[in-house]
Amino acid sequence: MSENYLQLKTECQNELIDIVNYWSKNTVDADHGGFLGQINHFNVPVPKANKGIILNTRILWSFSAASNHFNTQVYKAICDRAYHYLKAFFNDLTSKGVYWELDYLGNPINKRKQVYAQAFAIYALSEYYTFSKDEAAKNWAIELFDLIEKHAKCEQTGYLDAFNDDWTPIEDMRLSEKDMNAEKTMNTHLHIMEAYTSLLKIYDNENLKASLKSLVNIFQNKFLNSNNHYDLFFDKNWNLLSNTISYGHDIETAWLVIEATKALNNDELLNEVKTTALKVANTFLNEAIDAEGGVINEKNLSTNHTDTDRHWWPQVEALVGLKYAYSINEDEKYNDNAIKIWEFTKKHIIDHNHGEWHFRVDKNGKPYTKEDKVSMWKAPYHTTRAFIILNED
Repeated sequence: MSENYLQLKTECQNELIDIVNYWSKNTVDADHGGFLGQINHFNVPVPKANKGIILNTRILWSFSAASNHFNTQVYKAICDRAYHYLKAFFNDLTSKGVYWELDYLGNPINKRKQVYAQAFAIYALSEYYTFSKDEAAKNWAIELFDLIEKHAKCEQTGYLDAFNDDWTPIEDMRLSEKDMNAEKTMNTHLHIMEAYTSLLKIYDNENLKASLKSLVNIFQNKFLNSNNHYDLFFDKNWNLLSNTISYGHDIETAWLVIEATKALNNDELLNEVKTTALKVANTFLNEAIDAEGGVINEKNLSTNHTDTDRHWWPQVEALVGLKYAYSINEDEKYNDNAIKIWEFTKKHIIDHNHGEWHFRVDKNGKPYTKEDKVSMWKAPYHTTRAFIILNED
């Protein structure tokens, strides 16, 4: 491993500290409880912004994970604040599960049951339990697992994406405005798998193991295509609905499937998914990285249009995915490209003026100033997770 790569690890550890410090200093909502729902590009809070479940579960996970990583109680107050706000305001006591969105006062304004959100709650609660040993958090995570298995599991394998607040069928299943209205999506399955992997560390349960193994097989046999990309949108019967490639999701999925399989202690399946991960990583190196080291967003094969914007999160997912690739096949090309991506990130993605990271920049490295620093989809999760992993042995 080169000196430059060791320097990358050191810099990422320092950046992890900067990230959690930014969020602890800037995002606490002292007036209305919990955390601010939105802070703009210039680090100015947006008054009366709504509060989304994805942001809040990711805050809980990030501070719990950072606390576990550093073995510290420094962030305990933030962890506890995030947990108690989730429990008091996002928790649906009538139909169970977590709401999608609250207003700034904590009143639910969108009660839909997005399965992606239930998964992130499991993920966050599992990590918080590891930090706090609060049995109520563990029990809530198990309850959410049981809800997903009861309501979202499909007879044709896999999981449906969304429901009304009472778990009845819903017509519009979209996770966000930019997503296709599809009954089964790779992104939701990815984070159910990640959540179940995390839950299994604290809950040794045969049904959980069986579901996790099924998810790994779904990624190998349904989402993975012959071109070493993961297809994104399907109907209930696994008919493909889209020809879009998401490069960030490709490299993120490759390593998350490995982690899920490790949790199952299945050596045969682990060798299989490692072989897949190398193919995905090599395809990623050939297609997704520009000359300066930026990871481009996505490509639509039907129209041959490439979205050349560089979003913040695929840069760090690439660092993790390439670390896993190197652990399988010690080819320095993986580390060399990681260094290149990190140099691009330091130059163009980290906001050296206002703190934190730009949401995205264009192909020339110019940031989109209308994008937020903090929002439903802009949280410390990707960066915190990546920097923790990069500094693990």
